[in-house]
Amino acid sequence: MKHWKIGAFAVAGSFLFLAGCKEQEKEVVVSELSSYDLIQDRIFTNSCATAGCHSSEQDNGFKQHGLVLTKGKSYVNLINILSQQPEAKAEGMRRVKPFNSNESLLFHKLNWDASHHGGKQYGLPMPLGGTPLSVGQIEFVRRWVEAGAPQKGSVVDTTLLNDKTPSYIAIFDGLKAPAAGEGYQMKLGPFTVSPNFEREMFSRQMVGNSEDQYVSRVQVLMRPGSHHFILYGFNNKNTLPPLNATRDIRNPDGTTNFLTLLSMQNHVFWAGTQTQVHDYSLPEGAALLLPAGASFDMNSHYVNKTAQPATGEVHVNLHTLPKNKVKHVVTALNLANESFTLPPGKATVATKTFIFKKPTTVLMLTSHTHKLGQKFIIKIKGGSRDGEVVYESIDWEHPLIKNFPKPIQLQAGEGLVSEITYNNTTSKTIRFGLLSEDEMGIIFGYFYE
Repeated sequence: MKHWKIGAFAVAGSFLFLAGCKEQEKEVVVSELSSYDLIQDRIFTNSCATAGCHSSEQDNGFKQHGLVLTKGKSYVNLINILSQQPEAKAEGMRRVKPFNSNESLLFHKLNWDASHHGGKQYGLPMPLGGTPLSVGQIEFVRRWVEAGAPQKGSVVDTTLLNDKTPSYIAIFDGLKAPAAGEGYQMKLGPFTVSPNFEREMFSRQMVGNSEDQYVSRVQVLMRPGSHHFILYGFNNKNTLPPLNATRDIRNPDGTTNFLTLLSMQNHVFWAGTQTQVHDYSLPEGAALLLPAGASFDMNSHYVNKTAQPATGEVHVNLHTLPKNKVKHVVTALNLANESFTLPPGKATVATKTFIFKKPTTVLMLTSHTHKLGQKFIIKIKGGSRDGEVVYESIDWEHPLIKNFPKPIQLQAGEGLVSEITYNNTTSKTIRFGLLSEDEMGIIFGYFYE
């Protein structure tokens, strides 16, 4: 199914441009600037080094990406620096690897179509919430990398920067719903995201299953601009939010909706993604239990950094497996450290060990803290892998969701350790609690015994 169209960028696989362009579109760039200076001035400064993104270490996302792209700092932060993006880091990919654009994360992040790198997704395309770079801009960056990514000297034809051909034109066809008896589809939107605004919302919706079902595959497809999407279940089924009502975290003036924040304390992670296209299948014979009459809080977060309203939309398919084919019933991991104390004005590391009484297979891990959480580490306890770090996240708002292609096998008596660093910048002692002024420390994930 076709979800988008790719312009000349994909059609001209070798990135050659036709000489028959209209003369009025050929605006020759006359400049003594180096190729890298042009990338800085024409791309990074305008599209990347903007407030909240890659402008400073104070940006909301800095803990996650660790990358500043302002003039005078960007070059040393890019060249031969190991990426912090989990999938790219696992491959040893550099942000920019001179002479090799295909092994440079920068080139992949600027390409909104994943087909040029085998369909792999290295997090969200950039600029998030902005306009995709043009064909000419992307090709200019590619040729600069292939020329060795020098800081000085003109090594790329500057006229490429005047090619305004769109590299990506989104056409959202949505997901085709599973066939009757093979699953369920849930939808959120379409909804509007105001100009220069981040919209994060929740909406509780019924799945539509009248009896217990077993989900073996989760698909998610979203319009561009999404930061993340999560399906949440609930700890307490007696205090559920209203059905089909939109609950925004931010009011239209940007202030916080505290009633929405309060409802989040009842959440249990069930499924989620930090990429626009997500298709996750559990191991053969394994499936998540979907209790009869299930409902989920659909959590969508969109970023719009343009001057025009944007549209958000999410489609989710839950593919089911017949009960007689289910060998392992997967349930949500929910391991909370509720016994820590955070003295005022100092950093504290809270550690707790969780031991499993039966052999346990862990398929996915993610984490949850409030705003004082700085780093969340999960280690294996016991066995041959004792002390091995299997999860690390440094963004409390948007924690890493880590699926393990090779599941973690733990024997009875082995377990997981949560090691959470908090920085209590307040003047009062903080403990575990359900309010936003309290703190949390929870390991979420998938497992089966």
